[in-house]
Amino acid sequence: MARPIKWRKVENIPSIQYFIPSEENVNGMPENILNFEELEAIRLKDLNGLEQGECAKKMEISRSTFQRILLSAREKIADSLVNGKIIHIEGGNFTRNICPVKCLECGEEWLERYENLEAIKDKKYSCYSCGSTKVSCNKNCDGKLERKNCWRHIKDIE
Repeated sequence: MARPIKWRKVENIPSIQYFIPSEENVNGMPENILNFEELEAIRLKDLNGLEQGECAKKMEISRSTFQRILLSAREKIADSLVNGKIIHIEGGNFTRNICPVKCLECGEEWLERYENLEAIKDKKYSCYSCGSTKVSCNKNCDGKLERKNCWRHIKDIE
């Protein structure tokens, strides 16, 4: 079985996802695609002025992964500014929150993105190891505020 994707936690999703150097000749203009996690790395490090260790902790990734994401983002932004390319913000391996889940059949545990928890709750999601749909949120959040995105808490509110 393939290893589950390591999700990068992103707190800020921008409302504007294109930056265009000029209004002339937009058609066919080259563009750089900046992933949401790359934008988050720039926001945390360069805009908020946090140390790389703090940034990595907020995104729930290692410092070396954060460094690679940050360098990639800075390279794309510099290329766009120097060479007059469009910056298009989209995609990546990001989530608004990361939740631990567990297969009730084989006991396998992994981290899953919040956006997939509805499919887990509706039994439309299967274990990476054994293929069972008996997968459950493994969080002891009990609807507490710090776990506001947990589907167990959302279910209690509705």
